[in-house]
Amino acid sequence: MSQHLMNTYNRQPVTFARGEGVWLWDQHGKRYLDALSGVAVNGLGHAHPKLLAAINAQAARMIHVSNIYQIAEQAALADKLCAVAGMDKVFFCNSGCEANEAAIKLARLYGHQRGIENPEIIVMERAFHGRTMATLSATGNRKAQAGFEPLVSGFVRVPFDDLDAVEQIAAHNKNVVAVLVEPVQGEGGINIPHDVAAYLQGLRRICDRHGWLLMVDEVQSGIGRTGTWFAFQHTAIVPDVMTLAKGLGSGVPIGACVAHGAAADVFSYGKHGSTFGGNPLACAAALATLDAIAEDKLRENAQQQGDWIREQFLQAFKDVPGVLKVRNAGLMIGIELDRPCGELVAQALEAGALINVTADSVVRLLPSLIIQRAEAAQLVAILVPLIKQFLTVGAK
Repeated sequence: MSQHLMNTYNRQPVTFARGEGVWLWDQHGKRYLDALSGVAVNGLGHAHPKLLAAINAQAARMIHVSNIYQIAEQAALADKLCAVAGMDKVFFCNSGCEANEAAIKLARLYGHQRGIENPEIIVMERAFHGRTMATLSATGNRKAQAGFEPLVSGFVRVPFDDLDAVEQIAAHNKNVVAVLVEPVQGEGGINIPHDVAAYLQGLRRICDRHGWLLMVDEVQSGIGRTGTWFAFQHTAIVPDVMTLAKGLGSGVPIGACVAHGAAADVFSYGKHGSTFGGNPLACAAALATLDAIAEDKLRENAQQQGDWIREQFLQAFKDVPGVLKVRNAGLMIGIELDRPCGELVAQALEAGALINVTADSVVRLLPSLIIQRAEAAQLVAILVPLIKQFLTVGAK
């Protein structure tokens, strides 16, 4: 490890040399089952032939051109995203926090255009929206925020999955202009509303009643991961704003702020921009990603494999003290334990699997959308004894 890298990551002691499908190999030739997929980025796995062909062909033609000019690949991607989302316009950027930053700016501008001097946005406890100053302020994680005060004002926090709390804010706060919510909280611990449809439909009704924007953060849950193109599509609603990144480019950095209805026309010339956002290479990768997901029926696979993995864990842990819950939305899978379990990351690595622990006590799994039953079974076979042993040792 270079001494010249800033100490911003608690890196595991492994360097990967190559990948193929759901597998990675380190510099010594050891193989690992990648159940994290770059934190929900590598939806197509590693070295997907359709993705490689698209990237290579585009790189040979043109990697980057300024947004001062029209970009054919960007226009094609905008058309495709709006078609599958049922929305109207897109702003492209480079990451999830940039997409959320754009959404926050859009909401504030929307409020000012309606004569609200200090517009505010309702956000959720345990939410994660990014690490820029505005998105960090919207995030519901004091550990992530500590040391970066003063935070950006203009956010009102309520419990996740609590419509009554949102109604209470609506009754007393006339500065609110939007609600920003993750349909499934990824970093917060794979937290899923008790009734996703009822929750999002309830938020939609409240926003419509008060003239607010409903903004859904699908940075982690979007692009097929929960079994539909976007998690909001498990309901009958359409948001005013949706943010995307992670799986959109299958590893090539790209983010998107997608808007619908009146929200689509809030930004005007000069109000927002990005040097690299939506360049030809990133858009070619995203187009290939969307095509592969559709052609290979990977949304359906995500739902089937995710549900199967959850059922295997439920059966394996049904009589195991210390396992509180096993939950999933497609291939967003969380195993909640009754104690901090960060050490499982290193133990799983040693056993040949890449996992993550989030919210201190939730084993988070985000396998590639291409994972098949045999590979899913291998993942379960690795993790079940590791978790049982961890809980047994910890109980002594």
